[in-house]
Amino acid sequence: MVSLYFFNKNLNQFLNKINMLRIAVQSKGRLHDETMALIEESGIKLSKAKRTLLLSAVDFPVEVLFLRDDDIPQSVANGVADVGIVGENEYVEKGGGAELIKRLGFSKCRLSLAIPKDADYQDMKWFEGKTIATSYPVILKRYLDEKGVLAEMHEISGSVEIAPGIGLADAIFDIVSSGSTLVSNRLKEVEVVMKSEALLIGNKVLSAEKRTILDELLFRFAAIQEAAGKKYVLLNAPKQQLNEIIKLLPGMKSPTVTPLADEGWVSVQSVITEKHFWEIIGKLRNLGAEGILVIPIEKMIL
Repeated sequence: MVSLYFFNKNLNQFLNKINMLRIAVQSKGRLHDETMALIEESGIKLSKAKRTLLLSAVDFPVEVLFLRDDDIPQSVANGVADVGIVGENEYVEKGGGAELIKRLGFSKCRLSLAIPKDADYQDMKWFEGKTIATSYPVILKRYLDEKGVLAEMHEISGSVEIAPGIGLADAIFDIVSSGSTLVSNRLKEVEVVMKSEALLIGNKVLSAEKRTILDELLFRFAAIQEAAGKKYVLLNAPKQQLNEIIKLLPGMKSPTVTPLADEGWVSVQSVITEKHFWEIIGKLRNLGAEGILVIPIEKMIL
């Protein structure tokens, strides 16, 4: 009886794992922080265990596997993880076998060629016969071949930017975000080879149950992404200026207009983008809008 009890218990645990979606996530760094924020904002709460490679959600059938960024594409491709959130740079460099599911729009950066600050640079011919230090030899070789440039690649991991300063290479090919690391190492960016952002990638063979979980996860991610950079605006406006105000506030379909007690006035509600926020607000005020209330949007379901 005891043996049967433990057999059933282990079987149930195994079946529960089968019906859970395993997400590979970078173990540290900016992409890790932004990914975990997205997961939390999606209403997924993880168990509080520390110093573990695998965390299960307490209220959603997913578990998070923490890996090095360059291990994620292959881990998803071979089924160790069902899906993964990884930088596009790593996906292109090592992503054979995993499929791109969705661009997530955060952790944006670029892969660029950089050379010593005082070097005279005109075009890609500068790199002919030079040595370039990089952690991305596949992407770099492809680019050099496209440009017809013959250069030597020196593959290293971490601290690529110090290579020219210690005489290890003439130039580097690496990730650039703000460019401050290049400046501090007396380097200048001369060629942007590719732009990168966080991607959701997946194993090409998922069960129907895991596809269902993934669809729900994608729905939640989309609601968060749709709300990004948008504000909900409520204002009072004179009826005679309503048509002009509506032209400024297209909203999702059209603004909501509600009559006020004062027959000459209406309440208008709409959504505007952060990018054009102050420009639009200024025009609304010039048209006589009053009592403008601006509310941040957490989620948007279209």
